[in-house]
Amino acid sequence: METYGCQMNFSDSQIVGSIMIDHDFELTENIADADLIFINTCSIREHAEQRIRARLREFKRYKKIKPDLRIGLLGCMAERLKEELLEQERIVDIIVGPDAYRDLPRLLNIAETGQKAVNVILSMDETYADINPVHTKGISSFISIMRGCENFCSYCVVPFTRGKERSRSPETIEQEARRLFDEGIREVTLLGQNVNSYQSEEGTGFPQLLEKVALVNPKLRVRFATSHPKDISDDLINMIDRYPNICKSIHLPVQSGSNRMLKLMNRKYTREWYLSRIETIKKIIPECAFSTDIITGFSSETEEDHLETLELMKQVGYDYAFMFKYSERPNTLAAKKYKDDIDEETKGRRLQEIIDLQQELSYQSNLKDIGKIFEVLVENVSKKSSDELSGRNSQNKVIVFPSQEFKPGDYVNVRIVSCTTATLRGQAIN
Repeated sequence: METYGCQMNFSDSQIVGSIMIDHDFELTENIADADLIFINTCSIREHAEQRIRARLREFKRYKKIKPDLRIGLLGCMAERLKEELLEQERIVDIIVGPDAYRDLPRLLNIAETGQKAVNVILSMDETYADINPVHTKGISSFISIMRGCENFCSYCVVPFTRGKERSRSPETIEQEARRLFDEGIREVTLLGQNVNSYQSEEGTGFPQLLEKVALVNPKLRVRFATSHPKDISDDLINMIDRYPNICKSIHLPVQSGSNRMLKLMNRKYTREWYLSRIETIKKIIPECAFSTDIITGFSSETEEDHLETLELMKQVGYDYAFMFKYSERPNTLAAKKYKDDIDEETKGRRLQEIIDLQQELSYQSNLKDIGKIFEVLVENVSKKSSDELSGRNSQNKVIVFPSQEFKPGDYVNVRIVSCTTATLRGQAIN
């Protein structure tokens, strides 16, 4: 199984893995051994779809070697391009949207007869709450708490590929968190297209759910993604502050610093509202770290709009960011209503200016941490040296330090002694 795109896709792949294992399949890390290949896809940007199409072409050689090999395309791209994929990607045997994974065994039986098998029906109530996902090795894991999105940002295909919002019951989420902790997981990330919209049938909102998961065990770290700025509440901010094991790191996508752009993007908040939320968070949780998403080159974006984004970045002082050139997606409001009229050279220049600024902001943020002591959850051996360990602090910053006798899953107090733009380096003081 190969997965592209957002954290939700990786969570979905774990659900698919569980379904297939229940039907006598085994996951393999070696593609040459596979009788069945699933590729879980992303449609957020055109580049992601191009990568997946290129990967499908690479699969042809495996089919030549093993004619009975079956290939399934899952997720958002399957949902968006079902008819086109059937015509253009003849190598694909199964096409399954994000709400139809339970149907995979039946679809596979159809594919075994040589027919194309397709189910891209969106559901009003599917949450996969009763399925225990197959979790990968490590000490951290995802928990999907809700599915779908109804924000309809003008540039985004997610509401069309993932359908209406629906939330899992808090009991099933709490049970999954307990099971994961008992299995050795020490950090969970609660996932949703907009976690702030979580609302169970019993009336539990996201702040209350966050508390329930935090109370599973004080040694279980809790993160979440993604929050929409329009409805991040004081209740949520106070809940994050209340529990030490709720991580002091908030991903709050701004997309643009220009009110004109935000209105065209249908983001439902203003620059002033966003900055007021940031100030409230900084006041209640002074140690909180901030990350964001930024799109440059959206329809009709002027140099002044671009400069407003740069100025907002400086005002917030983001610790890190995910930065992209605008990629028009078919059938979105932006594609129907606006022109993709910013040339690639201008998009590229503006993106580079945003990246350069963010690198400086990240470095300045890390410099401020030198001399501080952080509790680090050890994740793995450092990629650069087997004598060092790597982990993250509550602020989601990567910290590398000499391994000594520590191991993944341990909590270690580390004093920071130096930094780069992306990494803090320190010494354990336990």
